[in-house]
Amino acid sequence: MIESGLPNPHTLAVLALTVVALILFSREKIPLETSSLLVLAVLAIGFEIFPFQGELGQVRSIDFFRGFGHEALIAVCALMVAGHGLVRSGALEPVGRSLAKLWSISPSISFLMTLVIAGILSAFINNTPIVILLLPILVSVSLQTQSNASSLLMPMGFATLIGGMSTTIGTSTNLLVIGVAADMGLRKMEMFDFIVPALIANGIGLIYLWLVAPRILPKRDLVMADTSPRVFTAHLVIREESQAAGMKLSEAIALTHNLMNVEGIRRSETTYIMPLPDAVINPGDRLLVHDTPANLKTFEQLLGATLYSAGDEVSEDHPLQAEDQQLAEAIVFRGSPLQNRTLNEIRFADSYQLVVLAIHRANERIKSMPQGLGNLNMRIGDVLLVQGKRDNINELKQQSIVMVLDSTTDLPHTKKAPYSLAIMFGIILMAALGVLPIAVSATGGVLLMLFCGCLSWRDVSRALNAQVILIIVASLALGNALLMTGGSEFLAQTFVNVTDGASPSIIISSLILLMAILTNVVSNNAAAVIGTPVAIGIANTLQLPAEPFVLAVLFGANMSYATPMAYQTNLLVMSAGNYKFADFMRVGLPLILIMWLSYSWLLPLLYAPHPT
Repeated sequence: MIESGLPNPHTLAVLALTVVALILFSREKIPLETSSLLVLAVLAIGFEIFPFQGELGQVRSIDFFRGFGHEALIAVCALMVAGHGLVRSGALEPVGRSLAKLWSISPSISFLMTLVIAGILSAFINNTPIVILLLPILVSVSLQTQSNASSLLMPMGFATLIGGMSTTIGTSTNLLVIGVAADMGLRKMEMFDFIVPALIANGIGLIYLWLVAPRILPKRDLVMADTSPRVFTAHLVIREESQAAGMKLSEAIALTHNLMNVEGIRRSETTYIMPLPDAVINPGDRLLVHDTPANLKTFEQLLGATLYSAGDEVSEDHPLQAEDQQLAEAIVFRGSPLQNRTLNEIRFADSYQLVVLAIHRANERIKSMPQGLGNLNMRIGDVLLVQGKRDNINELKQQSIVMVLDSTTDLPHTKKAPYSLAIMFGIILMAALGVLPIAVSATGGVLLMLFCGCLSWRDVSRALNAQVILIIVASLALGNALLMTGGSEFLAQTFVNVTDGASPSIIISSLILLMAILTNVVSNNAAAVIGTPVAIGIANTLQLPAEPFVLAVLFGANMSYATPMAYQTNLLVMSAGNYKFADFMRVGLPLILIMWLSYSWLLPLLYAPHPT
C-alpha cells in the first residue's frame, strides 16, 4: 500500500473548499455564476493573506485569474460564438427541413437519422443550438403522426451529449481536460485522437437511445404543444420567379412538407379561386394562410413567395434587404391612430420603414382580405407582425402608434449561410490538420464571420455565456490550487490506496464511474478540471502511461445523463418534454451503465496501460 503523507494546512483548506464548491455547484437555488465567483474570491483572498510556498513554487493570488486567459476558455468562447454564427445565418435550417421531410417517409428510420445527425453535428458544434433546432421539429412531427413526443425528445438530447465525446472540440469538458493535461506536460491530443473508442461506444449508446429509450419513457403532455405562438393571418404573394408559380396547389403544399394550409386564393380584388388540390397557382396570386410567425417565414422561403406585395416597398433602400432584420409583434391599442383605419391610410410603411407581414385578431379567424392587409380596418387588440431594421423597430417603440411587445426575433441572414458553413469548416480543418490550435482557428473564424456579416458584435455578446465562463475559470483555479498545494497528489494516492491490488483496467473503470457520478451531481467542467490532475497523479504513482487515465476522466465527465441539472441542454429538454426528475434517472442510468462498460472495455484494450 502506498503511504500518503498528512496534508499541509493549505492542502486541507483547498480540499475543504473543493467539497464546499462541489456542494454549491449542485444547488439549483444558488446561481452557478455566484458560486463560481465565490470560489475565485475565496482562493484569491485566502492565498493573499496566507501565502504558500510548495514544491512547485510559490502560489500567488493573481494566478487564480489566469483561467480568463486560458487557451481552453478562449477556444470554448470562440466556438460558442462561431456556432451562434451558424444559427444566425440559418445554415442549420436545411438540415432541419430535410429531417422534417424524411419523417413523412419512415418515422423509425427518420428517428435514427435524427439521432445520428444530432451526434455528428455535436462533435463539432456546441450542442445547445442543435437541441434548440431539433426540439420543435420532433414536437411537430409527433403531433402530425399522433406519436408520443416525450419518447423522442430526451433520446435526441442525449444523442448530442454522446456525439460531443467524439472530438477534442465536441464539448467544453473535452477542451478543459486536454488543456489541463497539456499544462501538466502531457502530449496535446489532436482533434480525432480518441475518435475510435468514442465511435464504438457512441454507436452502442445510440442503438439504446433508438430502440430502448423511447419504450421506457412514459407519455407526458407537452408544454410546447399546448402553448403555441399566436396564429397570424397573412397573404403569401406568388412572384414571377417563385417555385410555386405554375404548380398545382397540392404540389406547392408539398414543398412545405404538407405543413401549409391554404384557406383561399385571391387572383384579383374580385376573383377568388377555391383552394382545391388541382387549382393552378399563377404569378400574382395571394394565398390566404393562418400560421405562426416562424412557419409563415418558412413558407415564404420554401415557396419563393413574399409576405408583402410590391406596393409595400418603402424606399430604394428596401428595409427587407438589411442585414439586421427583426420580426416584432405590435398591438393596436385604444386611441391608436390605427384604430378603425388601415395601414395604407396612415402610410405606415413609408412613415416607419417597416412592413406589416400578417395580423392576429383575437377570437376571430379572418376569412378573407379582398383588398389586401394594407386596406384592412384595424381593430383594438389586433396584433401586427412587422419586419424591418432593428433601429426602425426601436424607433416604433418610442411612438404612440402601436405598442411593440418586448419579444423581438432576429431573422437569419440566409444569404450568409454558405459563408458561415465555409468558415466553420475552415476552423475545424485548420485544427484537425494541426495548422493552428483550435483557440486560434476559432478566434480567426469569428473575425471572418464578423467581416462577412454572418455575425454582429451584438450577436457575439449574446453567444457568450457568463455562467460557462465563470464555472470554467473557477474550476481551473480550483484545479490549480489542488495541484500547487499537493491536493491532487493526495487524492491520487488515496484513490490508489482504495484500489490497492486492482489491475490497471479496474482502476481505469473505477475512475470513469467516479467521474460519471460526480458529473451528474456537480458541474461537468468542475469534475473534469479536478479529475484530470488526479488521473495523471494516479498514472504517475502506478508508473503507467497517463493517456488512458486522462481519457477516463474525459469520457466519464461527459456522462451527464442521470439528472436534469447535469447539463444545460438537459434542462431545455426537460422543459420542452415536461419530464420529471425520475424520467432522467430511468433513461440516464442505463445509458451511463452502457457507456461505462463500453469504455471500461475499450480504453484498456486500445491503450494497453502497462508499466512504463
